[in-house]
Amino acid sequence: MTRVLIVEDDPAILRGLKDNLALESYEVLTASDGEAGYRLVREQKPDLVILDLMLPRMSGYEVCRKLRQEGDATPILMLTARGEEADRVLGLDLGADDYVTKPFSVKELVARIHAVLRRPGGGETVRRIAVGPLVIDLDKFEVLADGNKVDLTATEFRILQFLAARRGRVFTRDQILDFLWGTEKAVVDRTVDVHIRNLREKMGAAASLIKNIRGVGYKLEE
Repeated sequence: MTRVLIVEDDPAILRGLKDNLALESYEVLTASDGEAGYRLVREQKPDLVILDLMLPRMSGYEVCRKLRQEGDATPILMLTARGEEADRVLGLDLGADDYVTKPFSVKELVARIHAVLRRPGGGETVRRIAVGPLVIDLDKFEVLADGNKVDLTATEFRILQFLAARRGRVFTRDQILDFLWGTEKAVVDRTVDVHIRNLREKMGAAASLIKNIRGVGYKLEE
């Protein structure tokens, strides 16, 4: 049974989400503040976290940032009443996997949960990807190139993970953006070029694994 943690301080929303997800056959854990939610992620290892941004004791932003800094790659679905583009981008840049704005339908939320869990690292049993000198540890949220640790941002890590999990396949910038932000994407396709350039600068000799297919996009292969 897939275990979902809901971190939400509104009792009515929390109760409604818990009941509806239980009907969808999820095992549901709940927390009403950020500190409790963070603690439950570390102790209970849920398959996915539904995380409100505006929480007492520790904001959703801080919970997400802290987990990602510690290398926790648990999928996070941000939940908030704020719809400003800056809030969406900040949440996603901190490492959230998707974003749903209140009010929302339970059907939409369940569809988003399914989509996030289908992504590489979203409930897969294989938690390490190796391509030549490159090793991506999904549990530790860590990348090694020629045995040396590479410090990446959450977005850089996810781009590298996406390409490595589908080695040899070419993806357009738009396809990479769809993986990163789905229907909530609020960035232009050239953003991918910037992240790829930063990735290559950090990867040393292993940067040659990332190929630029002129006029198409990118792939990763030995």
